[in-house]
Amino acid sequence: MDYKDIATPVRTRMLLEKHGFSFKKSLGQNFLIDTNVINNIISASGITEQSGVIEIGPGMGSLTEQLAKRAKKVVAFEIDQRLIPVLEDTMSPYDNVTVINEDILKADVQQAIETHLHDCEEVLVVANLPYYITTPILMGLLEKHLPIKSYVVMMQKEVGERLSAKPSTKSYGSLSIAVQYYTTVEKVMIVPKGVFMPPPNVDSLVVKLTSLDQPAVQVEDEALFFKLTRGAFVQRRKTILNNYMSLIKDSKMHKESIINWLQSAGIEPTRRGESLTLQEFAELSNKFKENVELSI
Repeated sequence: MDYKDIATPVRTRMLLEKHGFSFKKSLGQNFLIDTNVINNIISASGITEQSGVIEIGPGMGSLTEQLAKRAKKVVAFEIDQRLIPVLEDTMSPYDNVTVINEDILKADVQQAIETHLHDCEEVLVVANLPYYITTPILMGLLEKHLPIKSYVVMMQKEVGERLSAKPSTKSYGSLSIAVQYYTTVEKVMIVPKGVFMPPPNVDSLVVKLTSLDQPAVQVEDEALFFKLTRGAFVQRRKTILNNYMSLIKDSKMHKESIINWLQSAGIEPTRRGESLTLQEFAELSNKFKENVELSI
């Protein structure tokens, strides 16, 4: 193991002391201190010398430096102003890294790609995501239809399980549907909590999301499709009919129409949302507009 690598306990502690840095719990800061895990992440991402990589939450740069050694360019979004001088220090040997001190949820990622990664053959996201906002980050990127080929991202194990979950399982929900609408999902590896400083409370999972050329199912109105999928899981133990009675305006007046709509899409009103496939939700969404009296 190269002693210069940031992802070791000794070097991480040295940098923490050198810069007087203290972890902010509110930002979900857990720095990787295991180069094997980082190498596995990079291997799964398939980075080449022509790749442009977006990283979110680089911390002190333990993953960033390894990305910089292999990719053409790296753009890292870091929200914590206190880490900017640390990254300037640790990334000083690499002229292909751009650090942007912005919140990824508010950043113009398309603009960053056009400005910094326009001469790269492909754009990949490789990141150890902050656990407290994993879902908004992922959905924010996917919904923007950005030219990103794939995402290799580490997150809380429970959230990672939800991304690849199948219908009629405990982990399956609106997040599973949304991610599988845009991408194919593969589990890469489970990461134990002991390889972080400080260790989080839970184990982590690395997943690879590969963007589909076209969404997995055809829907006429994406916004409606996502509203209906979310609405079906508001109370998991309730039937799809009862959940939609809460979602649809003036539902008591239109109960018959709601039942007819469900049945016209081949869905029995007594089923639970967790039993419906991606294709069935697409069918529901596409049939909704045929019932002109229904609105959300």
